[in-house]
Amino acid sequence: MTAEALSPELETIVANATAAAPAFAATSPKTRAQALVAVADALENAKASLVEIAMRETGLTEARLNGEVTRTAVQLRLFADTLVDGSYLDARIDYADPEFALGVRPDIRRTHIPVGPVINFSASNFPFAFSVMGGDSAAILAAGCPLIVKAHSGHPDLSDATAEVASAALTAAGMPAGTFQLIHGREAGVAVLKDPRVKAGAFTGSIGVGRLLADIAASRPAPIPFYGELGSVNPVFITADAIAERAADIASGYLVSVSGSAGQLCTKPGFAFIPTDSELPAAIQAAAGELPEHRLLDPRIARSFEERRQAIVSAPGVRPVIEGGIRFDEAGHGWATPTIVAVSLEDFRASKEALVEEAFGPLSILVETPAGTDLAALIPEFYEGNLTGTLHLSTIEGTGETANAAELRTLVDAISQQVGRVLFNGWSTGVAVTPAQQHGGPWPATTNDTSTSVGSSAIKRFLRPVAYQNAPAAFLPETLRDANPLGVPQAIAPAGESKTWGSAAQG
Repeated sequence: MTAEALSPELETIVANATAAAPAFAATSPKTRAQALVAVADALENAKASLVEIAMRETGLTEARLNGEVTRTAVQLRLFADTLVDGSYLDARIDYADPEFALGVRPDIRRTHIPVGPVINFSASNFPFAFSVMGGDSAAILAAGCPLIVKAHSGHPDLSDATAEVASAALTAAGMPAGTFQLIHGREAGVAVLKDPRVKAGAFTGSIGVGRLLADIAASRPAPIPFYGELGSVNPVFITADAIAERAADIASGYLVSVSGSAGQLCTKPGFAFIPTDSELPAAIQAAAGELPEHRLLDPRIARSFEERRQAIVSAPGVRPVIEGGIRFDEAGHGWATPTIVAVSLEDFRASKEALVEEAFGPLSILVETPAGTDLAALIPEFYEGNLTGTLHLSTIEGTGETANAAELRTLVDAISQQVGRVLFNGWSTGVAVTPAQQHGGPWPATTNDTSTSVGSSAIKRFLRPVAYQNAPAAFLPETLRDANPLGVPQAIAPAGESKTWGSAAQG
């Protein structure tokens, strides 16, 4: 694949990002941290006007969008503190050692540097937290990489307004021209992704589009890393004892998780495995009451959900627990009420092709499993990879001392092989923005299951390691100098250490 000539507008944008890369990479971590905080403050100051635009373009509620602006600001501030801390650089210093176990060892020092300009494709379902200035954008800027954002077509006005706020804040904070730029249109995004001056890509969206973009990134003459979050059905396993102990609580929590934001969340529980003949379906019906309808994000998503819903409810053996439905208004927008269906494990297996694919919207499937079913064996049978897996246990089962403890441990181990986050007695929707968070998983949940798009480790996607051997101090990055002017954590291997290697294992 050869790079195509860019339009004059895109050429200017990519050239600006390329020119900004050295200067932006050279900014100190604290300077970049202050810029991120400035963007966070600016977004919160503009919250009212931004949320008004977002409500019009997405149909999401004011409360949800207000919370999302706050989350976006928190993400920026988390990365600011991550920069000041400095441990993300993983600075390592091996001092020269003439008595090294394998011969003379040179002075070797390793750290991480920005990869260069990055393009980020915005998400539709999080118009703030995974869009123009969302988590991926925050991580890219924190890493010191010039950012080109491809706006999502579902909220173009909001994208422009957010970009204006962020750009003004970055400029006022002294960041180089070309540090942050916005483009519109899928073709423009693809063209920029193909350009050899762009060094990485990020995306949150559908499996089909994500695979297309990932393949483009991989098939370039010089392939680049591409971090996509694509699809997940987030299986839930609920034990009989858990249902007997708190059926009503589980039912209400499940409904909230499935119906929140009209089910348009990558962490929505798409399947719940429950014992055959349990009381949970009845508890769900009792908890449902009058569920309000919710507008889906755009007509395309609504039509796709209608097709998936119809395929699921018409599959053999599927029966409604909560019928739900979708209607379309004169503008083509779809308004949905939650659909919960149940199916036996036997019928689920028979209709796997119709049922197993993600339904992006307020729909979930209860799979009724007979007593004695090996639940751990179901995971590789039905799922490739997911963002989350959840296990609901009774209070006694949670102690790990019940008769089925070994079976549950096996199930937890099996879940952990297929997901990035394992939850107990909770619900997968609502991803805490915190340093230890893992938001990623095996394909097709993400294109790279060793990374995360939430949490402070997300910055590592846009850095690459470099080692310096026998470098004079004047030419070392400040993070690797003995004086350590930035005060970052340094892992130091002193001379003579190699002669004691292996002793720790004997202690």
